[in-house]
Amino acid sequence: MEALPDIHHPAAALGATLTAQGADFALISTTATAVDLCLVDDFGVETRYPMSADDGLWTAHVPGARAGQRYGYRVDGPFNPARGLRHNPQKFLLDPYAKAIDGRVSWEPSLYAFDQSDPSMPDLTDNKRHTFASVLIDTAYDWGTDARPATPLNRTVIYEAHVKGLTKLHPDVPLAQRGTYAGLGHPAVIAHLKRIGVTAVELLPVQQFVNDEPSNGRTNYWGYNPIGYFAPHNAYAMAYAAGQALPGTRTRLTPGSQVTEFKDMVKALHHAGIEVILDVVYNHSGEGGADGPNLCFRGIDNSAYYHLVPGDEATYEDYTGTSNTLNVGSPTVLRMVMDSLHYWVEEMHVDGFRFDLAPALARASDRVDMLSAFFELIDSDPVLDGVKLIAEPWDLGPGGYQLGNFPPRWVEWNGKFRDVVRDFWRGTPGFTAELANRLTGSADLYQDDGRQPSASVNFVTSHDGFTLRDLVSYDHKHNSANGENDRDGESNNRSWNCGTEGPTTDPDIAALRARQMRNLIITCVLAQGVPMLRHGDELGHTQGGNNNAYCQDNEISWINWASADQDMIAFTARVAGLRRDYPVFRRRTYFDGRPVAPAEGLRLPDIQWLNADGTPRTGNQWTQTWEKSLACYLSGKGVRTRRNEPENDFLIIFNASPNDAPHQTPGDYFPAEWEVALTSWDGPAPARIPAGSNFTVPGRTAWILRSVED
Repeated sequence: MEALPDIHHPAAALGATLTAQGADFALISTTATAVDLCLVDDFGVETRYPMSADDGLWTAHVPGARAGQRYGYRVDGPFNPARGLRHNPQKFLLDPYAKAIDGRVSWEPSLYAFDQSDPSMPDLTDNKRHTFASVLIDTAYDWGTDARPATPLNRTVIYEAHVKGLTKLHPDVPLAQRGTYAGLGHPAVIAHLKRIGVTAVELLPVQQFVNDEPSNGRTNYWGYNPIGYFAPHNAYAMAYAAGQALPGTRTRLTPGSQVTEFKDMVKALHHAGIEVILDVVYNHSGEGGADGPNLCFRGIDNSAYYHLVPGDEATYEDYTGTSNTLNVGSPTVLRMVMDSLHYWVEEMHVDGFRFDLAPALARASDRVDMLSAFFELIDSDPVLDGVKLIAEPWDLGPGGYQLGNFPPRWVEWNGKFRDVVRDFWRGTPGFTAELANRLTGSADLYQDDGRQPSASVNFVTSHDGFTLRDLVSYDHKHNSANGENDRDGESNNRSWNCGTEGPTTDPDIAALRARQMRNLIITCVLAQGVPMLRHGDELGHTQGGNNNAYCQDNEISWINWASADQDMIAFTARVAGLRRDYPVFRRRTYFDGRPVAPAEGLRLPDIQWLNADGTPRTGNQWTQTWEKSLACYLSGKGVRTRRNEPENDFLIIFNASPNDAPHQTPGDYFPAEWEVALTSWDGPAPARIPAGSNFTVPGRTAWILRSVED
């Protein structure tokens, strides 16, 4: 070992930091008795330096260290799992603050801190050849004129995407860039996003994650298995995607290449006016439960990082379904999470975060504390001011369903929107009243908190579940490829196969499925709130009925651009264009049902729910449990935010019944004439419909009528 000069390391500089003279390193562990900083050369030779301790802060300075240096820590201390202590200096550990990570895990016994034959005893074999290494990087980057688009929420259209899955099979992306950050930033991909009206990509986890121990060729494709909260996942960088990072080896990469490639992607998307939102997983780590490996946090300070069962500290609380839960109430973890958020905003220029299983971040034992320090810090943090904060508002613990309960700055995935829209369009009667609530921004969930309709992120599909095409093609999940005998995945999907299970050559069923997909796209995109589309839905992507493709890093999940449904792409673009062009579909405030600008003689309300004969719907008519259709009038007056935005009024008519329905346009003070702005119907449509006229709305169709202005 080499002796190093002790330095005073400010608390704000955890991790590895380049200096003019070398590099500073700092790590927090309150239970360690000794920590070695371990530098590793390109041949795997390790040099260890003892670190100095000051009240749990371990520091060292290495003169002459340069960007590209691979390193890790060996942390000594008590090994007593029954007391929540799992130190083992034979284990080479990642830096929790590593800005880049090299290599990948090759699963074998040395990864585990405990003896496989006696878990109460430590394992004495070295794991370095089989695990990750942290990489010291230079964070300097020429952002040029990069500026965050800062798209207002009411103008936002989110596209949930997987970096690899979206681009792996794209024919216009160069082969070396497919499946990578560079591929996502390619002009062909950006042009498609722009065409369908996307203003923000929400990326499935790109913070470094661990692939699960391999089983029958399956892997952790989605990435909800994090191990490095500051590092872009290295397998999405071009050099790693080409297979250069093998277990037991070190690649000859340009130092920090994955970081630079990620920044290039962000800059390209920003240049096109598209924001980048990260799906972040601060609720658990990839180390698993008590039988999991020592890769990072567990070997550094297990009891500081994880929720342990009181009185049984050998056992991990599991509010996430992954065998562990990070303890964000711990000062160590809370600081790491906040530092991580700051880093991605300030250094990587991302525009927002979607927090996976967000209630777990406010866990206080068996309850969720919405007044926790985490939410208080987020609310008062100037770095995060203006950053989009999206909650998945449920976890798997007691009281974990928190839809509608997040603080005012937050917006939420609206699972109730998803469920009622699916039920309505598959023809389940009695959902018109709740659908009306969801279409108008879910005021019942958010208005009492002072939030706007944009607090509701409206979606019909997401990565977890059926694709849009599968939603209208399957009554049941078909997950046999996952190797779990179809026990995994949601069984109640609120789906409808339109008459036959899976692929069909019946033209009538195929036409009905296409119409149902159009109905669902219209409903999602034109409802008040923030629409979110799942990548590939606009291309007609199918997973063959697999509704839990978390482990399918193959053609099941990869978007097949060669078979893209061009008609569906064009239709999605038209719907998004209608939302973009007409502010009535992206209001900043809730409807109140009162006349718009009565002083100017406008006597119509901002919204009017209608019966099929054009008369206003009354209270008792909302209780008709057989109802399968819904109609309403939307006033376009007084909602525009920019000069010259159109103020047309609209009629929305949804008929989920299999039968054609007679309808009448309203008379009296309503517009004198209407035209069809958009419909899911693929047959002939009337060019103009005068006020008070009768017309037929075919079964299972959506109609959007626009007032004809003088």
